[in-house]
Amino acid sequence: MSHQNTVFHELIKPVVRQDFEQLAKVHHVGQKFRAASRWDQFIAILMSQFSCRQSLRDIQSNLECQQEKLSHLGAKSIPRSTLARINEQQPAALYQQLFYKLLKYYEHSKVAHKFRFKNPLYSLDASHIDLSLSLCEWAKVHDSKASMKLSIGLNHSNDIPEFVAVENGKENDMVQGRKFQFPAGSIVVFDKGYVDYQWYANLTAQNIGFVTRFRPKSVYQVIQQHPVLESKGILKDETIQLNSAHALKRKAPVLRRIEYRDQQSGKHFSFLSNNFHLAASTIAAIYKDRWKVELFFKAIKQNLKLKAFLGRSRNAIQTQIWIAMIAYLLVSFAQHLGKTGWTVQRLLRIIQVNLFERRTLKALFSPDKIPIKQEEAQMSFLL
Repeated sequence: MSHQNTVFHELIKPVVRQDFEQLAKVHHVGQKFRAASRWDQFIAILMSQFSCRQSLRDIQSNLECQQEKLSHLGAKSIPRSTLARINEQQPAALYQQLFYKLLKYYEHSKVAHKFRFKNPLYSLDASHIDLSLSLCEWAKVHDSKASMKLSIGLNHSNDIPEFVAVENGKENDMVQGRKFQFPAGSIVVFDKGYVDYQWYANLTAQNIGFVTRFRPKSVYQVIQQHPVLESKGILKDETIQLNSAHALKRKAPVLRRIEYRDQQSGKHFSFLSNNFHLAASTIAAIYKDRWKVELFFKAIKQNLKLKAFLGRSRNAIQTQIWIAMIAYLLVSFAQHLGKTGWTVQRLLRIIQVNLFERRTLKALFSPDKIPIKQEEAQMSFLL
């Protein structure tokens, strides 16, 4: 009988062991490992992400039950005390670098987004990863909350986060938003939490377009009004200059303001952009498509292990978050094997109950339909 890899083995094929070991040598502190390795740590936490294991003891028990199947991965069961110590002491930067290395392998397989323009389109947003205030005092946001903040730059072509940062929950969204180096010619969409007039000027100078919501109390001067198509919900299309003292001091560029009425809900929206080439209705549609980043946060929080953590230190929590992002990335790589319209969220749920089954990903994500035979009547009545 021919050997068949497990679903888990199939998923981690993009992770080249040689590349992993090179990163592990760079990101290592202290003495050499004796009974475990960073690879054992990676496999243990990645398994817990896919199968939703809840504790160190739970992880150890499941690894021991699957020892025969783990041997094909070059891994072994790791004691919970050893796993806790590695999570505490060994730098989480290993998994940050591994995430971006895996991301490079996927650059050439992007598909076009749904819009006609060819510019890369990104959604920028951040979300809190809640922590226990009593256990993680260092992550205190205010008197009743502790958290880490996950900042994302999501590519609309493949729904994969190309820019990721994990920092303190108390940090303003703009701190990491400014650091992301979006490619020239791209378009970035974000909400009103990223208002920074100097950043607007920098994006414009770098030939990066943006679309955001317009703050109602902003002070501005209308320079020019453009014709609109009310049949598409466009009420106003204006060229404006933000002329408050705050905006002028930070050299806010000339921008475009669009008023839009959603034809289904009847709600009014006001958008701000530095793009003067796209149709006003396209600008409105771009902001509506920003909902993809909200769906991304929903998918990882519901299907990956980002609520209960295996450690209390900053390093242990960052390790778990970065491996969760790698788990999402690996499933995204395999998404093309699934049926049309299947989301990463749906695939994660299928993987959760089939992780150690000996099946190919293609067979798992595209099961053959078995014809159902019509059952014969169990009883018949004679008249």
